[in-house]
Amino acid sequence: MDIIVEKLVKSYGIQKAVDNISFKVKTGEVLGFLGPNGAGKTTTMKAISTFLIPDSGNIFVGNYSVNKDAEYVKQNIGYLPENNPLYEDMPVIDYLKFVGELQGISKEKIYDSLLSVIDTCGLEAEKHKKINELSKGYKQRVGLAQALIHNPEVLILDEPTTGLDPNQIVEIRDLIRKIGQEKTVILSSHILAEVEATCDRILIINNGKIVADGTTVDLRKQAQGDDIIKVRIEKGDINEIYNELQKIKGAVIVDIIDSNNSRFQIDSKPSSEVATSVFNLCVKKSWTLTELIPVETKLEDIFKELTSE
Repeated sequence: MDIIVEKLVKSYGIQKAVDNISFKVKTGEVLGFLGPNGAGKTTTMKAISTFLIPDSGNIFVGNYSVNKDAEYVKQNIGYLPENNPLYEDMPVIDYLKFVGELQGISKEKIYDSLLSVIDTCGLEAEKHKKINELSKGYKQRVGLAQALIHNPEVLILDEPTTGLDPNQIVEIRDLIRKIGQEKTVILSSHILAEVEATCDRILIINNGKIVADGTTVDLRKQAQGDDIIKVRIEKGDINEIYNELQKIKGAVIVDIIDSNNSRFQIDSKPSSEVATSVFNLCVKKSWTLTELIPVETKLEDIFKELTSE
C-alpha cells in the first residue's frame, strides 16, 4: 500500500514544524526518515498515522485520505511511537489480545493473530511474563507486536531502537528487515548505520523541509564532488612521486599526507580512472604501490552537510 504525502504543512504557534513537504513511499519499501531533533520527523509520522491533523496538504494511504477517511487509514497502519507506551502490569499475551480487540479483530481470528505476531516478533518464550519483567529489547518487540496485531499494510516506527544495547539493536534491525519484505515501512532513527543497513531509501528532513531523498548510493553521489583516493608508494623519491602524480590526467589536487611513509591523497574528477593511472605509473617507474584506498563519503558526513546551519 503506497503512502503519498502532498504539500504537508503543520505549525505549532509561529513555528512551522513541517513546511510544505511532499514525498511518496512505494508498497513494500522501507523508508529511512532522518533529521536532527526538531526537524519535523515525528510530526510527519504522526500526521500519516492520523494522530494529529495537518494545517494544510493531504496524505493518502492507499486510496484513503487522512483528511476524509481517517478511520480507514487507522485500520491499515501500525504505529510504534518513540516512547513505546505499554501496560506493563499486563502479561504479554493478555496485552496483545487487548490491543487486538481494540483494533476490532473478531473472536474467531484473535487467536491466530496472536500466534502470528508472537512468532514474528520472537516472543514465544516471553508471552506469559508481565511486560515489566522484560528487558528493553523485548519490550520493543512487544511494541512491534502491538503495531502488527491487526496485520496492517503500513508500519510507522519512530526511533524503534532508542535505548537498546548493540545486540538488541541488531535483533530489532533484523526483525524490521523481515517485516519490510511484506509491508510498507517508514522508520525514523538517529542511528545512521541502522538506517543504512535496514532501509531501501533515505529521506533527510531539516527545519521542516526535505533536503535529500534517495538511496545511500544516490546520496553519496550527490554529496561527492571529487573522488578521493589515498595511496602509499615506496621505493621512489617522494618529490618525484609527487610531481608525477600531479601529471596524471583527471587528478585535481595531490597532497602529501605523510612524508615519512610516502602517503598521498589524490582528489580527482569522478570516473576519471585515476586509480588505474596510479597503478600503471608505479609499474612504469618500478615503484612499489603498497596502499590504494578509495575514500567513501560516509552517511554521517552527508547528514552533517545537509543539516548543519
